[in-house]
Amino acid sequence: MTGTLAGPMILAMSSAVVVGSGPNGLAAALTLASEGVEVLVLEAAETLGGGTRSSELTLPGLVHDECSAAHPLAVDTPFSRRFDLGAHGLKWLWPEVQFAHPLDRGGGAAAYQSVEETAALLGRDGSGWRSIFGSLAERFDDITEDFLRPMLHVPVHPLKLARFGLYSGMPASLLIQRWSDEDARALFAGVAAHALRPFAAPMSSAIGVALGTAAHRYGWPVAEGGSGSISAAMISLAKELGVKFETGVTVNSLSQLPASDIVMLDVAPAAAARIVGEAMPRRITRALERFRHGPGAFKVEFAVDGGVPWTYEPARRAGTVHVGGSAREIAVTERQIHAGRMPERPYVLACQQYLADPSRSNGDVHPFYSYAHVPAGYTGDATALIEKQIERFAPGFRERILARHVRSATEMALYNANYVGGDIVTGSNDPRQLVFRPRAALNPYALGVPGVFICSAATPPGAGAHGMCGYNAALAALRAAGEVR
Repeated sequence: MTGTLAGPMILAMSSAVVVGSGPNGLAAALTLASEGVEVLVLEAAETLGGGTRSSELTLPGLVHDECSAAHPLAVDTPFSRRFDLGAHGLKWLWPEVQFAHPLDRGGGAAAYQSVEETAALLGRDGSGWRSIFGSLAERFDDITEDFLRPMLHVPVHPLKLARFGLYSGMPASLLIQRWSDEDARALFAGVAAHALRPFAAPMSSAIGVALGTAAHRYGWPVAEGGSGSISAAMISLAKELGVKFETGVTVNSLSQLPASDIVMLDVAPAAAARIVGEAMPRRITRALERFRHGPGAFKVEFAVDGGVPWTYEPARRAGTVHVGGSAREIAVTERQIHAGRMPERPYVLACQQYLADPSRSNGDVHPFYSYAHVPAGYTGDATALIEKQIERFAPGFRERILARHVRSATEMALYNANYVGGDIVTGSNDPRQLVFRPRAALNPYALGVPGVFICSAATPPGAGAHGMCGYNAALAALRAAGEVR
């Protein structure tokens, strides 16, 4: 931990209850505890960590990430600078290629941490890639100071944020036109699709611009030993600060909680409305109940003998591989899932974390992570479609599969109640909701009841294991308590 917060804060006699132990709940607990607040964390599951858990899901000795995999926005943030998780065992590791996008007939494109190396391999589109991501990467430390906070604030770096906003505000279908050749277009389309938004929608470039820039500034690292190492480090530090934990506790009402000065809810917006109940002003309840969740994820973990035989060679060295074909093809599939139709050739996000972290493998048998974008609440089986898409760009893949672990969109929601309908992005990220998460308010974390706040990934800045939602919410709670005191 480095330093304390400025301004009026509450005293060590204060207490808090955090409901949910995902990275945001843990970040909130750490932030409060570092200010002398006595913190109790309640978790419905039998294990802590939420979306940052890792397990041997297929074969003994193979470590699979159960949800979050690569962490481009977690490396250098106000939260990570404040809390030294490295001292509690967290170590970041980087693949040689940050992300790759294979195309038919062995073609493709790849993003390296070096903007220049990436641009050089994009031929005539290299200058266009460099002009966007090179300039943003140079300024990204300052941009994230604003980007990782609620949108409604006075920018610290307004000119730099404006340039970032210029590209982020575009529909992805428009920004893609910046490049002439299919390899560069597909490379951006693959990262833009992380938003699970139709490419024609305003601001559908935002996630792609942010993650693409982060790849060149920070890389897309993985946590050594699995993403569970992130939560393990946070829990270790939290215990050192006196935080208490209880698992197997499902909270349905504030009345279940022990008396406390602060309540932090690391839950989905509708769940927060149910827990707070009639104490919450009706206008806030309506806003939370109207929160829009997006499409789902159908996840398959594989044990693969010898790794995936991608035809596009750089994909064999990439930590993340976007499997979906051309930019036009991905645009069509994203539009279909938003219309509730399952594509025959879905967009598949694949991760090969073992390339950066060999400790996850067992000899030449490797864990291989994948999920397909599917309609919200999809009840079908997308396993064969995922395998067919991967086989399309890696002939012989099926013959190398030794074991599978399948988690459908509906099972994702059972695994983590915050993933409503299988929505791991925790929000549809339409323009209004991207700016006003989870509702339009100067303090989006406050729930209209003194001391009660929401701190899940449905709040700014959104999904990811960066912990900034919980960190920001805890700061809001501390400031409010300080003002009251």
